Amino acid sequence: MAAPIGPLTLPAVVEELLSEMAAAVRDGAPIPDEHLLSLKFVFGSSAVQALDLVDRQSVTLISSPSGRRVYQVLGSSGRTYTCLASCHYCSCPAFAFSVLRKGDSLVCKHLLAVYLSQVTRTCQQLSVSDKQLTDLLSAEKTQEA
Repeated sequence: MAAPIGPLTLPAVVEELLSEMAAAVRDGAPIPDEHLLSLKFVFGSSAVQALDLVDRQSVTLISSPSGRRVYQVLGSSGRTYTCLASCHYCSCPAFAFSVLRKGDSLVCKHLLAVYLSQVTRTCQQLSVSDKQLTDLLSAEKTQEA
């Protein structure tokens, strides 16, 4: 079984599902249909939307020399959202409303796309300086205000 995605963990059933999907990819096999159906059962329509984001290579891992890592996901609306996989956070309004406020979703489609891109090893990679990463995060905070 693979290690949890981050320090905070998703429910065990989701961790197991992602772990099994990752094992299939490591073995060079396509992700089994039953795993995709399970994904749809657990995450509803967000699963299909997240898979679409992964297929369009909309997920970018941005890392800096200090070891900081953030993900940016180009959403279907054309807006870029910042995701912190280590603490299961996304800057999109759906995350704030459905996950944090109402509590009726585990994650938004952007964060699920991050996890799926990790599983499928299809994440774009971008290395930036610590200052560039700080500026990028500061610019996003300014846009939200």
